[in-house]
Amino acid sequence: MQLEVHNLTKLYQEKRGLLAASFQVEKGESIAIVGHNGAGKSTLLKMLAGWIVPDSGEARVDGIDLKNRSALVRKTGFVPETPNLFDFFSVEYNLKLFARLFQVPFVRIAETLQEFDLLSFRRNRIEVLSKGLKQRVSIGRSLLADPPLLLLDEPTSGLDFEMTKQIYGLLKKIHSSGKTVLFTSHRPEEIKTLATRIIALHHGGLVFDGAPSDYFRSSVHENLYA
Repeated sequence: MQLEVHNLTKLYQEKRGLLAASFQVEKGESIAIVGHNGAGKSTLLKMLAGWIVPDSGEARVDGIDLKNRSALVRKTGFVPETPNLFDFFSVEYNLKLFARLFQVPFVRIAETLQEFDLLSFRRNRIEVLSKGLKQRVSIGRSLLADPPLLLLDEPTSGLDFEMTKQIYGLLKKIHSSGKTVLFTSHRPEEIKTLATRIIALHHGGLVFDGAPSDYFRSSVHENLYA
């Protein structure tokens, strides 16, 4: 089992967050995390990425506990909804900074620029890039250490139709390479295109876990998009 989550909980003062979620993920799955705003989707991904600390419960990625953050960074790549890039630095320098952080050889930078069609933008500052290009840089950055698990929070939020298609193709390619992918989404077409499994959250609780075909026939989906 690649990811094991047991009673993972994080609550905020306004009582929103994640309530005791438990599930398991096998290698090679592509899982959509769905639910209304405030259901706990982003909170779940941020805990799995080591960005925030759970109030209780536990999770393991390839047997490594979330508390072991130095080891976790090489097991999980995280792409937040708002890219965590340095706007005033170039694409290439951003990748260099994160390569040092992940302690990976600089040859990975050249490989990433090539793989994500960023060679012609390598000297451009992040601030001048379109949102779609920023997303490609952010995904490339998250994979510098070649982690087996990729987490994406609303990967196509704010993108136009053409750029959305490009990101879909990129994520399909990443998934087909053997990566396990968890992503949050509000878009039914995105879920149908990318997911092999769906986990639905409602008010912090897990209310559905199953195949996309079953989800789209369920009352859970009807209630979310009513």
